[in-house]
Amino acid sequence: MSRLLVPQHHPDAEGNVLKVTPESAGWRYVGFELYTLAEGEKLTKMTGNQEVCVVLLSGLADVHVSQNSFENIGRRMSVFDKIPPYSVYVPNEDELRITALTQLEVALCYAPGHGNHKARLIPPEDVAVEPRGYGHMTRQIHNILPEQTLADSLLVVEVFTPEGHWSSYPPHKHDQENLPHESYLEETYYHKVNPGHGFVVQRVYTDDRSLNETMAVADGQAVMVPKGYHPVSAPPGYESYYLNVMAGPVRTWKFHNDPDHEWLFQPKE
Repeated sequence: MSRLLVPQHHPDAEGNVLKVTPESAGWRYVGFELYTLAEGEKLTKMTGNQEVCVVLLSGLADVHVSQNSFENIGRRMSVFDKIPPYSVYVPNEDELRITALTQLEVALCYAPGHGNHKARLIPPEDVAVEPRGYGHMTRQIHNILPEQTLADSLLVVEVFTPEGHWSSYPPHKHDQENLPHESYLEETYYHKVNPGHGFVVQRVYTDDRSLNETMAVADGQAVMVPKGYHPVSAPPGYESYYLNVMAGPVRTWKFHNDPDHEWLFQPKE
């Protein structure tokens, strides 16, 4: 199995089924954790030196932080309801408590925090929905925590790709500290597939092909993107969802397109 592919494991005592840390990934900024909780189960976390974006992937929950309570939040029962999620931004040096009101799948997205922002609810109406691409590159974007909103390091977005379509495509990368042209951002992809017995394909490669991996990714697996281009393909018959977490030294998304495929940005007439 590719070292970039992170499978789920059986739930631990807290309900964790998937974890990426800077130490496990071999990078500096991005962390990602996935939890599945049954109705009535609770999860408590101290944020330490990390800011956290809590994304309710499916199910309802109460979310409490040290100075706020966000009760009975959540609306979709599956990510493939294709409506924006409820999320909560939590700063570093805070306490996070989640109580599942139904069966719950919740993602915790981590990056370095500097104490510049207060905890807040990100309701669905504050999530910009954006169509992107054309033809078989068309997909739907939910901008949960884009760079235009308040955070210290985190960028969080989810993407829905119809069957037979490509996304994160034409291929792009963001692995150089070369602003204003390109920013360095580590990235995780958490994938869901509908129907769940299917798969999607993700390739991660660099110009010199020192990294060149192509993965069949199952429902519920994550892919780490430390560098390079990283397109995704949804086979016919299977819809793709993924949650992206990005962070780096500067909180901006400036990408560089693969020059071999940049011509695809010109739509056919």
